Amino acid sequence: MAADCPELGRFLRGEIPAADFPHREHVRMAFEMLKRHDFAETLLHYSRALRAMTAQAGRPQAFHQTVTVAFLSLIAERMEAAGAADFAAFAHENPDLIEKSALACWYSPERLASAAARRTFLLPDGAPHRAQLSGEPPAPATRSASQEAPRQ
Repeated sequence: MAADCPELGRFLRGEIPAADFPHREHVRMAFEMLKRHDFAETLLHYSRALRAMTAQAGRPQAFHQTVTVAFLSLIAERMEAAGAADFAAFAHENPDLIEKSALACWYSPERLASAAARRTFLLPDGAPHRAQLSGEPPAPATRSASQEAPRQ
């Protein structure tokens, strides 16, 4: 891997213990991978490395597909928008991503806690959560024509 980030090679080879890999390092490794690879390739290798890390720690159930994909998506989107030169600048410009709670405005706690969210990527259930975080009342729910009850 690139000489400017030897930790990335160690991460991909499974040489970093889970106990030495806090959330900020998750974000940093995602940033470094996304600098070098497209989203799909990053998702594959990043997920594989995290699964190996959790298995090596004896906690394979700790891997969470929805959190992984959602955070990678947010990081990729922010990188595309801002173009930070390095991780220090990226972290400074995006302090919310350094917090584990960053997904709270898109996902309810119940959805993230579900077994399905651990197994597969679930789309956000979130507009009301953004409003709750901002202090604004949630927008009224709208129904599509396909959701409306048949008329008699």
